[in-house]
Amino acid sequence: MTPRARIYRKPKTSMQSGPAGQDWMLEFAPSMKRVSDPLMGWTGSGDTQSQIRLHFASRAEAIAYATREGFAYEAELETAERVRKPKSYADNFRFGRPENWTH
Repeated sequence: MTPRARIYRKPKTSMQSGPAGQDWMLEFAPSMKRVSDPLMGWTGSGDTQSQIRLHFASRAEAIAYATREGFAYEAELETAERVRKPKSYADNFRFGRPENWTH
């Protein structure tokens, strides 16, 4: 049985504002059921592949890796990159700006 993998882009946390850390991840689906230890109450399984997370710079690299290794995979669609317009704080006070100054 070939392991199933999920290829996705990790979302930014609420504490991030920049584009850093937006790499693609390949994560394996669990192949065994998790069981509760009766003595300690911890939950675990013998599935070590569910602990592996591989990072890739692009979606194509992750798909190429999964194909080369023979993994069945599901890949999220690639979203359009956000266009950033660099602004200067001084532009708020510029002479002849098109918008009215509200305060």
